[in-house]
Amino acid sequence: MRIGVLTAGGDCPGLNAVIRSVVHRAVDNYGDEVIGFEDGYAGLLDGRYRSLDLNAVSGILARGGTILGSSRLERDRLREACANASDMIHEFGIDALIPIGGEGTLTAARMLSDAGLPVVGVPKTIDNDISSTDRTFGFDTAVGVATEAMDRLKTTAESHQRVMVVEVMGRHAGWIALESGMAAGAHGICLPERPFDPADLATMVEERFARGKKFAVVCVAEGAHPAEGSMDYGKGEIDQFGHERFLGIGTALAHELERRLGKEAKPVILGHVQRGGTPTAYDRVLATRFGWHAVEAAHQGQFGKMTALRGTEIVMVPLAEAVTELKTVPKDRMDEAESVF
Repeated sequence: MRIGVLTAGGDCPGLNAVIRSVVHRAVDNYGDEVIGFEDGYAGLLDGRYRSLDLNAVSGILARGGTILGSSRLERDRLREACANASDMIHEFGIDALIPIGGEGTLTAARMLSDAGLPVVGVPKTIDNDISSTDRTFGFDTAVGVATEAMDRLKTTAESHQRVMVVEVMGRHAGWIALESGMAAGAHGICLPERPFDPADLATMVEERFARGKKFAVVCVAEGAHPAEGSMDYGKGEIDQFGHERFLGIGTALAHELERRLGKEAKPVILGHVQRGGTPTAYDRVLATRFGWHAVEAAHQGQFGKMTALRGTEIVMVPLAEAVTELKTVPKDRMDEAESVF
């Protein structure tokens, strides 16, 4: 069997672990040939790929990023790929394609599968917002980075009697903000799933200072938004990939709190530091298991599906099921977090 593999969308700790696992399982156990398309679906369309043998993946388990490179694909080019699906199978001689990516990548995978490509997807996103799987690799690493950042910021916030507003990733789902905020003991958490009122946050800070606590840390997801009419904050434009350009809620909220409180409030935007660096042990193991099962699925002809974690087991679920809706933070998890503020 000749297997093609690619990584698309935003980079993520654990991508290299999947690539390594695919190659080891395919080459060692089945004698397959594996090729890696460069820079995601763009490499697939442009015919840019290279052979992946055991030497090519040696030493990459603990490396962040992806050795294949990644990119996002405009919708017009995706439609072009679907129209040429049968030609690509013949041109590259692939018996299976394993795309590794998030909601956008898996939506494209489903379209290519419907067009006739033999696809087995692997879910990836630090946002943990892919439905049908309990966890995605990269999330544990991102939560750890955000938690450590807030742990460090508490000491400087206390030293200078400041409010720190820490913006973490999470466009439409607030899982990183929820879990890192709880783990770090943040005094407020703002999620995309529930509009926040800056007046409530200002009251919380005032009450802390009245009790002799001279600092506060607020964790806010990048996609969080204030309740209508509570503060000035607009919506950004939509980019060519269909994503809203956020206007910087962390900075806007810090300025709003400083105005309301008359106290220094500093925004800290963690940004892409959450994506980079060494994946945690949990993410390495999950990524490795996903790669192993993707190869098994390809040999069993389970195309049009993706790997998923259910409890402790890896199962195969239809791509159509995985991309129907995003997995957002439910009300009971938000209530749990609020109970420990």
